[in-house]
Amino acid sequence: MSFKITKMIDLDSIDFLVDVEAPEVAERFHPGQFVMLMTRKEGERIPMSIMKVNDGKISMYIRKLGKTSKELRDGITSFENVIGPLGHGIEEKKYGTVVVVSDAVCGHAENYAICEALGKIEGNNIISIQTFPSKKEIYPDEYLTKKIAHRHFITTEDGSFGDKGSYVTTLKRLLDNDVKIDYVFGGGKLPTMKAVSTILAINNIDNLFTTRQMMVDGSGMCGSCRLYIDGEMKLSCVDGPMFDSRKVNWTRAMKRYGMFKKEEKIADEYYEAHKGGCGQCQK
Repeated sequence: MSFKITKMIDLDSIDFLVDVEAPEVAERFHPGQFVMLMTRKEGERIPMSIMKVNDGKISMYIRKLGKTSKELRDGITSFENVIGPLGHGIEEKKYGTVVVVSDAVCGHAENYAICEALGKIEGNNIISIQTFPSKKEIYPDEYLTKKIAHRHFITTEDGSFGDKGSYVTTLKRLLDNDVKIDYVFGGGKLPTMKAVSTILAINNIDNLFTTRQMMVDGSGMCGSCRLYIDGEMKLSCVDGPMFDSRKVNWTRAMKRYGMFKKEEKIADEYYEAHKGGCGQCQK
């Protein structure tokens, strides 16, 4: 069985959107969950966050970074498999004032899904903060959360648009201005999540942050996404992917995150050197 890709467009220089027909996944999806993708039978399993479901299709934001994502952007028209939804979704209920933050492709997808779901529930006031490297890397308006959040902020790392820095800067400003925040959801870069966890702990704000980016095979078998939550070992793929950032040992998480960088670099370089030439680099 194959899963047809119905849309693929660039969001900026490295991120792109993919729509794929996956009705069984779309029917059961809840924000915070993820899917496992395979471009071919011999290919790797890649975990991916979902931005939106609509009419039997799922939409994902993907970064053209490693071998498989480059292979996908270079012309594949369907997935061999789309497995999911996996992991535990968030509780869709009234929270009050909710801030949703993100500063990387997977986080932006989850930001959109959470804002869309919680914004439909009476009594929720949704504030979304999205961080991009620069003004030229900001996604087109229709793929931002500005139309589905009650308040929307953009920050850029180089200061070319909005607040300079990460979403942490804007979140701190809201708190300094005595904005009462009942809950925070977020995802993206691990160092930023480590930084914001301190602020959330000081202000005693309940939260959930995604750790999907830690995963490898997404089944719990490889153990690569091991995390320590309040000193207890958990797996991001089966126990998460979202955890209270105040309880995560971010230092250990960041050390594990880079454990396969060498192998990923070798696969990427081999693909770039041989794509379109031999079938071996497609495996």
